Amino acid sequence: MVHDQLRIEVDGDEPTGLTADLLGLEVELDDQLAGMFRLTLALRMQPDGSWPYLDDDRFALWRRVDIIGGPQDGTRQLIIGYVTHLRPDFGPDLDRCRLEVWGLDATVLMDRADRLRAWPNKTDSDIATEVLRSYGLTPEVTGTDVVHDERVSTVVQRESDIRLLRRLAFRNGFSCYVDGDTAYFGPPRLEGGQLPPMAVQFGPRTNVERFTLEVNAFTPTDVTMTQTDRLTGDVLRAEGRAELQRALGSRPPDDLGTLQVGQTVSTGEQEMSALCQSLYDEGQWFVTGEGEVLGNAYPAVLVPHALVPIKGIGATHSGVYEVTHVTHVFTPAGYRQRFRVRRNATQPTGEEDFG
Repeated sequence: MVHDQLRIEVDGDEPTGLTADLLGLEVELDDQLAGMFRLTLALRMQPDGSWPYLDDDRFALWRRVDIIGGPQDGTRQLIIGYVTHLRPDFGPDLDRCRLEVWGLDATVLMDRADRLRAWPNKTDSDIATEVLRSYGLTPEVTGTDVVHDERVSTVVQRESDIRLLRRLAFRNGFSCYVDGDTAYFGPPRLEGGQLPPMAVQFGPRTNVERFTLEVNAFTPTDVTMTQTDRLTGDVLRAEGRAELQRALGSRPPDDLGTLQVGQTVSTGEQEMSALCQSLYDEGQWFVTGEGEVLGNAYPAVLVPHALVPIKGIGATHSGVYEVTHVTHVFTPAGYRQRFRVRRNATQPTGEEDFG
């Protein structure tokens, strides 16, 4: 049987006695939102009337918390977060006093202040690299081609740093997220390796406790955009194209509608095409699912943006899925992972590794 492991560090050290006082922990990771953790500890009043974790500042606001966990021999860093909320609950009895500690990943540091700043003569990737490095993060940035010449158009920031980066990422069809001390700004990683397969209704090899699917006919759509060139007056047209994004199956969706992008400013045809492609690719994710695995049944840690094969759900829907959301739950009863996945095609391709 696979066993789970968990380590919690505060400012680089593991607090003494924390394991004995731990009542529960949830680490919630999402492909669009900041990662967060919720830690529940037993509060035990000392003979002198003091309350550990409250009076000794081990979990003071803005302290850094590193959480490493997962199945035995497969642990990874789940989150590097910063304490943002403390919620002590003094129950009617001393043995029912609790402390909840909430925290968010490094993106919370990038969302503390709105800024008014111009970024002349830079590409979107130049801006992303500079912003991410200013927070001590290691940037993994994919280069973009359009230089925003101040004679034509300059990127003007009127929001927080993370909102700026996500705005720039969206119009390029990129993802922007933090994983530990690394920050990623680039296209979806759909060509990488795969996690071990999940098995649903697979007899003694089943490792998924529950799983549901939804197939949405309204999601796939064509995307087009028309705009007048500011310098020449020419009419520019752009559209999203199929087969630029990797399909996670052999049968892509049928486009059932058309989205006309309007009232969106861009600097030219190249930027228009990138925006249309971003919307087109996002609209292709027409299959979504959610489920739960027990920590001692599945031998890997699920994280957003990872690829995982799922089998045992029929020929149409068995195949590779992208993970979009995971909640890691640690309690005295054990470790479990609640997850959401998505897919932009049906039917296997024949290249899946189902184990």
